[in-house]
Amino acid sequence: MRTRVPFAALVLVLVMSLVGAGTASASACECATPSIDRYQQWLASGEGTTVPATGSLLVREGRQYAAKVTFLNAEWHVAVLWLGNQFEAQADLSKSAGFRLTYSATDDLYVQLRPASHWSGGDKWLTLVPSTHGKLVTRWFSFAPRAWTSLPELGTPTYSFASALTEARGLVFVGKTPNRLDFRGLRVDGYRPPCL
Repeated sequence: MRTRVPFAALVLVLVMSLVGAGTASASACECATPSIDRYQQWLASGEGTTVPATGSLLVREGRQYAAKVTFLNAEWHVAVLWLGNQFEAQADLSKSAGFRLTYSATDDLYVQLRPASHWSGGDKWLTLVPSTHGKLVTRWFSFAPRAWTSLPELGTPTYSFASALTEARGLVFVGKTPNRLDFRGLRVDGYRPPCL
């Protein structure tokens, strides 16, 4: 005699298996060591008065990680993200449309796209990262050249924005005002960083 399984029970088993698979695949996307969307190297550079002053910005938030830094005083501050998770790595983002950033900031700041061949110095292509007034938001930042500029105070880049995209080493967050920053997500179109 065959036992009939109620349809509702079959649906419940199917839903539970899909939920479990989704959870497993989401956690499998992260690296074995602390990361946000596989980005493991969120760093305080020691430039400007920040908390922390140097080292990793990653802190545990529940089952995930956040990159948190506070800029103090009216001076230039620098927080760094290595796109390839190590300083020597670089990524070709020339076919990428841009990136989606989930963050909160209490004041405006900028993000610089720093290429491997012109890593040091302030004379970089940058775009505004608007204040969220402390609220967590997700924003799209285009890699269209018209969306990027430079600041006279930091200097004019001697290289093209297009060339910076072909050898992108990092995204560097800079600001000249006190600011509380909390980064929760970063997805670069067409690029998936390697875990170390």
